Amino acid sequence: MSSIGDADDQDGAPGQQPASSTDEVTAQSVRPSTTAELHPDRAEGVVYLKLIGLGAVIGIPAALLAWGFLGLVHWLEDLMWTDLPRHLGVDEAPWYLVLGLPVAGAIVVAMATAFLPGGGGHSPLDGVGVTPTPWQYAPGIALAAIGTLAFGAVLGPEAPLIALGSAVGMVVVPFVRLPEQGHRVLATAGSFSAVSALFGGPLVAGLLLLEAGLAAGAALLPALLPGLVAAAVGYVVFIGLGDWGGLGVMSMAVPQMPDYVGTRIIDLLLAIVVGVLASVIMFQVKKAGTFVDKAASIDKRRRYGILVAGGVAVGVLALIARALGADIDDVLFSGQTAVPMVLAETGVGALVVIIAFKAIAYAICLGCGFRGGPVFPAIFIGVAIASIGCLLFDCSITWALAVGAAAGMTAGTGFVFSALLFSVLLTGSVGLDATPAAVLGVIAAWLTTAALSRRRQSGGSAAEVVT
Repeated sequence: MSSIGDADDQDGAPGQQPASSTDEVTAQSVRPSTTAELHPDRAEGVVYLKLIGLGAVIGIPAALLAWGFLGLVHWLEDLMWTDLPRHLGVDEAPWYLVLGLPVAGAIVVAMATAFLPGGGGHSPLDGVGVTPTPWQYAPGIALAAIGTLAFGAVLGPEAPLIALGSAVGMVVVPFVRLPEQGHRVLATAGSFSAVSALFGGPLVAGLLLLEAGLAAGAALLPALLPGLVAAAVGYVVFIGLGDWGGLGVMSMAVPQMPDYVGTRIIDLLLAIVVGVLASVIMFQVKKAGTFVDKAASIDKRRRYGILVAGGVAVGVLALIARALGADIDDVLFSGQTAVPMVLAETGVGALVVIIAFKAIAYAICLGCGFRGGPVFPAIFIGVAIASIGCLLFDCSITWALAVGAAAGMTAGTGFVFSALLFSVLLTGSVGLDATPAAVLGVIAAWLTTAALSRRRQSGGSAAEVVT
């Protein structure tokens, strides 16, 4: 009897049948709250498929926003630098426009950073950022970027596009139920889509943002597939829109490049030289930009004063370069549309002037407070360095474009694989034989930058010890 009583105490009231183990399993299996526990892989797979689908959806508005932004920048640039001089009865921008427009742009950037949330986006000295951007920051980022890009400052459009695309993704976040990591994935997907057209398709955009987010480690990997889907959708949107709004003008392209067949030993050796020179120049550019940034960071009043002074300095540099025989477009702006002109340059002295004045203007814009990306000015400088090899050693301009773009991008950003892929896509089938030289240029640039950075860090540590 005691055993029966014990059984009653354990299994329920007397007279009730104890629940079988099969019934318990059946009851547990139909409870929705434990489905994820019983099938974690299936639940995670459903969430990931949802992220991929949302990435495709986000890719459309992110691409449309990027297209509208680039179109507006191109329209303003054409209005101020082409139409306005024509209405004034001159063929090129007069000195007061060359001097005044960058100053006006600096005032626009100052207003965006002072009165709108987000500070106009992150500093270009911080490189290409992949941090999610709240949608409330988008107006300030767009205004600061317009004041930079359309008014002639030496920075590229990739950083504001990445931030604006991320803001589109963040708009969707409150309306979907996802884990915290899923929010980052959606923000990154918008960035993938927004920059896909600038770099010739989704692959370079994906590698660029992947290399930019390497500090996040494995946490960034789940964003790759939704991001690539968003970039592909965005690129299709860009293709469908064609050249409307000036997108084709804003993209870097060099038409009618000659075939580069075979690889000379001198081309491989010169690629190493280009990589070393590009990294040395870009290292000094960043060093000078950091010095300007520190001087401007003492207080807000000085920050705005140095920003306006930076606009004046950029305009003065462009005027001096024009007096020395260069075109102001070779000194101002990001350099995207000026690459064909640099490749067509026939004088070594003119190329040296362009490189020197572009690098100084770039350093000023990096540190004084303008907002934009660091990629395209670095590519321009790399191509200009490689173009000297064309004049001195009879190298192909296709080789110069492949090596200069890859080495310059690596020297300016530290990216390796996205720089190589962008170089290959930029030159197309006519430049495939230049790929080995581009690889050597990238390796030389990366190693030189790493060595210079270590030397600078060791020097700074030694100075602190002495102090």
